[in-house]
Amino acid sequence: MKLDHIPLDRLYVDKTNMRFGRKAPDVSDILPTVRARGVIQTLLVRPPDAEGRFGIVAGSRRFHACRIVADERREAGDIDPEALLLPCGIMEEGDDAAAIEASMIENMARLDADEVRQWESFTRLVREGRGVEEIAMTFGLPELSIRRVLALGNLLPRIRDLYRAERIDRATVRHLTLASKSQQKAWLALFDDADAYVPTGHQLKLWLFGGQSIPARFALFDIDGFGGATVADLFGEDRYFADPDAFWTAQNAAIETARAAYLEQGWSDVVVVPPAEHFQSWEFEKAAKRKGGRVYIDVRGTGEVIFHEGYVTRAEARRIERGDTASRPKAQRPELTSTLQTYVDLHRHAAVRGALIGQPALALRLMLAHAIVGSPLWTVLVEPHATRNDDVRESIETCRGEAVFDAERRTVLDTLGFAAEEPTVTGGHGDDHGVAGLFLRLVALPDEAVMRAIAVVIGETLAAGSAAVEAVGEEVGVAMADWWQADEALFALLRDREVLGRMTAEVAGETVANANAGEKTKTLKRIIADHLGGAEGRDKVERWVPRWMQFPPSAYTERGGVGTVAAHAEVIAMRQTASGKCNAEREEEERQPLPQAA
Repeated sequence: MKLDHIPLDRLYVDKTNMRFGRKAPDVSDILPTVRARGVIQTLLVRPPDAEGRFGIVAGSRRFHACRIVADERREAGDIDPEALLLPCGIMEEGDDAAAIEASMIENMARLDADEVRQWESFTRLVREGRGVEEIAMTFGLPELSIRRVLALGNLLPRIRDLYRAERIDRATVRHLTLASKSQQKAWLALFDDADAYVPTGHQLKLWLFGGQSIPARFALFDIDGFGGATVADLFGEDRYFADPDAFWTAQNAAIETARAAYLEQGWSDVVVVPPAEHFQSWEFEKAAKRKGGRVYIDVRGTGEVIFHEGYVTRAEARRIERGDTASRPKAQRPELTSTLQTYVDLHRHAAVRGALIGQPALALRLMLAHAIVGSPLWTVLVEPHATRNDDVRESIETCRGEAVFDAERRTVLDTLGFAAEEPTVTGGHGDDHGVAGLFLRLVALPDEAVMRAIAVVIGETLAAGSAAVEAVGEEVGVAMADWWQADEALFALLRDREVLGRMTAEVAGETVANANAGEKTKTLKRIIADHLGGAEGRDKVERWVPRWMQFPPSAYTERGGVGTVAAHAEVIAMRQTASGKCNAEREEEERQPLPQAA
């Protein structure tokens, strides 16, 4: 590298600079120093172009500050020609990747380069031939961090702009990188609708992977000849499959037919990317069929299938550029036809599930793996605890039940080898081998660890407000006073005067309730709150829980036969039915004649 002083008017910001093409950066922090002492730290520039101008690779802010100072001095009439010379280190010819790295190292050292800017520069490094490992080593970052930044390339430009403007958070963007373009457009439509619910964070993940609504437009097969049912929306603009299992049976057969057709056309290989994995375009480069290009069939959990024709990995693309084709496999006809492969798969499947009949412990672990990872035949949804009321959301997030459950969830995540910051154990934790990989991990765990994982998974997938919650709560003997106490969110939601009157009688007595029967609801709430807190000289009432929240629940008025009370009624009916069946079976056994002695 050669050091020299270069006139200000012969410098410009090079396109390899991270700040190229953007508005002038904020230089208020360095401007006083440049005014007083000039530019001290050397700029990094590329060799001169045909016009004798030098592109700045690193030092854009110093350059802009110097221009401001020069303009100020011109206006004052005391410009010094020496002040227009900046100290520069001139790079060697011809290495764009090195220039990009130099710019990124300097800019990222100040921690002011957002992930979108990093993505723009990392992408240019990849195009220049740098691999993920090289980039990670250069910047001292984990490979996973580089891959996550590069994954921003899967996003629509508008979503990247929203992220740059901090209108959506990192968790939301992370999940959107897994979405197809059509899913991203659908999400943006919700984002633009002021009246619509916009899934974010882990709820977005559920929205992307957990939905049962598979649009008919995603089908690769002839819908008219499809034996399963479809339903149309209210406007008849789209249809959806009523039975996801039937859809996937037909869709997988169509995928296999498409794969066989591509191989017949002479493609070197056709790779089916399962829902647990994703085709990351930045890991591949286009390649013609005659140069060994493959077809990648990207199967999404939503039912959508995307065909990527003519791609090879970047490493293979480099070998092709060098003319090294020896390691590239020749196109070969598969040993099994698609129909024979189906024959083999179905017989092996029948044998395995027959053998599982005698292996309940293994079957339990396999069921848990399916519930956690998911598959085309399994759709498991996590209870989102969704509410539009911020006070209710905060009340739930800070209650004891959530704290206990979250601590156990983190323990289970660690046991299963997942990241502790993941919001859920259930749904979408695909690894290199999906269900099979997690199943083998579960086989190695003791029964106690497996049962703890089952408790977390069923807790995440237990539907709020359902009869199942009521049945489990009564079976376990949940005492709500151990898990809950009245808070501001509850009082803000209480509006029924009759109900508040009965609550006042519970905590303060009938005499106080009757004396305040004509008071406003605000006064009744204050009386209840004072008794619960022992404030204003009132007797403190411990462990009070509204009737509807108890196990079993009850109502305050004749109007209370909904919600938890209705769920309790369902459980009572189910218990009676189950008890009746058991009694009938027992009576039938008693009526059977005893076996005669030989």
